[in-house]
Amino acid sequence: MTPDLTYLRRVLVELLEIPSPTGRTDHVQQYVGERLDRLGVPFVVTRRGAIVADLGGPAGDGASRAIAVHTDTIGAMIRRLKEDGRLELKPVGTHSSRFSEGAAVWVFPDDLETVYTGQVLPLKASGHRWDDEVDSQGVSWDQVEVRLDEHVATAEDLRALGLDVGDFVAQLASPVITDRGYVRSRHLDDKAGVAATLAAVKAIKDSGVELPVHARLLVTCTEEIGHGASHGLAEDVAEMVSVDAAVVAPGQQSRERAVTVAMADGVGPFDYHLSRRLHAIGRDAGLDVVRDTFAHYRSDAASALEAGAHLRVALLGFGVDATHGHERTHLDSLAGLSTLLASYLASDLVFPQWDTRPQGPLSAFPSLAVQPAQEEGPQEGPIDVD
Repeated sequence: MTPDLTYLRRVLVELLEIPSPTGRTDHVQQYVGERLDRLGVPFVVTRRGAIVADLGGPAGDGASRAIAVHTDTIGAMIRRLKEDGRLELKPVGTHSSRFSEGAAVWVFPDDLETVYTGQVLPLKASGHRWDDEVDSQGVSWDQVEVRLDEHVATAEDLRALGLDVGDFVAQLASPVITDRGYVRSRHLDDKAGVAATLAAVKAIKDSGVELPVHARLLVTCTEEIGHGASHGLAEDVAEMVSVDAAVVAPGQQSRERAVTVAMADGVGPFDYHLSRRLHAIGRDAGLDVVRDTFAHYRSDAASALEAGAHLRVALLGFGVDATHGHERTHLDSLAGLSTLLASYLASDLVFPQWDTRPQGPLSAFPSLAVQPAQEEGPQEGPIDVD
């Protein structure tokens, strides 16, 4: 089930060219839905805009699994129409204004036929005016503004364009794929993950492999504000693998050309058995796969658990340098991630006998002595608490 890299690249670039800050994701969800249609994958859309796709596999066995990705990105909204015709910004999602300085943006008024272009600038943008003060100005969203490419000099001029507080401002991704396979772009988180996942689904469809476990794809659109997978998961989902950016930075094991199995994030550890099963599948497939933990990080897995989902969760990542900034990854990482996802979907549950039911007796509960490849209960008898 080798992923189609031409398909992966094309979908990745097309996704990156669709602005989709959290709260304005209808267009990108429409695109993903059309891609699923072409692959022959049935799906529904929830009231809040998430996509729930049926990847196949035997239904009615008591347990299923899910892959979760998100299409929303960090961005901004208009916080104030400034008296000089500039726009003050409110960030959407957690990111520093430092990385938005100089960014080309699209500004979306309520008129869906209109888009305005502009650029994010620091308040002291002219070196000829401010001299060394351009280097000493602070870094915060209060220190930047949007300069529109329009004839505007007052707040009333902005209102005449149809702009108002709460309109969305999207930093353009400007994707570049180099001859060496590096992908440099804003918003790789998580559009690169979506592209790799769709390539995995295509690989499964092309191969004709029958999935041993009923599987769904959950495409969320509010992950960057913390509640992406809080809905959309069926009650019978026993395993969920979230796909997201892996942090490449000093002190981390993640690398741009490797696939990462996250063992823990800022919320806590992921499922012991499922994480190690994924790592083993990657090694067995000959992939460059590493383990890592992340400190300032959460994903769709956290929102699913906090919403009360009763399942095992794990996280697979593609290595990204400068996350939520000037991001970069490599096609090797995306191809490896796609291969690992397809191999995982073609495998059985970690504990088929146990996880097909929501609860059971202690004697059947898997212990640390039981390796993920085994299906029996614990090898040792019950502990005598007396």
